[in-house]
Amino acid sequence: IIKKVKERRRNLINISHIYKSFKEKSVLEDISMSIKDGEFVVVLGSSGAGKSTLLRCMNGLYIPEKGSVEISGIELNRKSMREIRKRVGFIFQGSCVVGNLSVLTNVLMGSLSKKNSMSLRFTKSEKEKALELLDMVGLSEYAYIRTDKLSGGQRQRVGIARALLQEPEILLADEPVASLDPVTAKEILDLIEKINREMKTTIICNLHQVEYARAYAQRIIGIRNGKIDFDENTESVTTRQIQHIYEN
Repeated sequence: IIKKVKERRRNLINISHIYKSFKEKSVLEDISMSIKDGEFVVVLGSSGAGKSTLLRCMNGLYIPEKGSVEISGIELNRKSMREIRKRVGFIFQGSCVVGNLSVLTNVLMGSLSKKNSMSLRFTKSEKEKALELLDMVGLSEYAYIRTDKLSGGQRQRVGIARALLQEPEILLADEPVASLDPVTAKEILDLIEKINREMKTTIICNLHQVEYARAYAQRIIGIRNGKIDFDENTESVTTRQIQHIYEN
């Protein structure tokens, strides 16, 4: 039992002194952090602070100019990108579903990261798993409906099921409730928290709503102007620290 606990709490993500800029404008500056297996971490900060860029550096959508990103013992680079993306699922702010495809087909697209270009057909077991995930997120009755017929919250659930189909160790969520009403937002965050608790999936979630960060995160990382301003257990974060990351 002790051995299993130690394995579960190993450092799953190690980021060391990364820098990222766009068109000579610095977005991330000297970011270093580690995230343990099984944590639910919220990255908090204002718009433009660098939250989305940080998440995209964790799955290879962006490659830092300096520093290193290590996922489950594998250093992220262009050669390891495919292997990293098998381990890291991504939930986008706008769900990024394909509206004219069925809900089931959208979820099945989550398996594409494990396929090669010569074999893009979905297997029976993949379809069964996709249907199980749709049941888990409360959308089993919508499996064969076009995704553009769903509400915003339902489309976000499709995006979550799609990300889970690849059985990721890590789930990155970039402002997953930004465009949702408070009731739907809570339902989505409850679902993500359930995935963390029951599936033991490590969660890194970008948010700008302080109340949600305090309610769901085990740990909060505050970012201001591309730099980490604080990194604390949720109960240790002070009002002054929160105010500082939102100051101009």
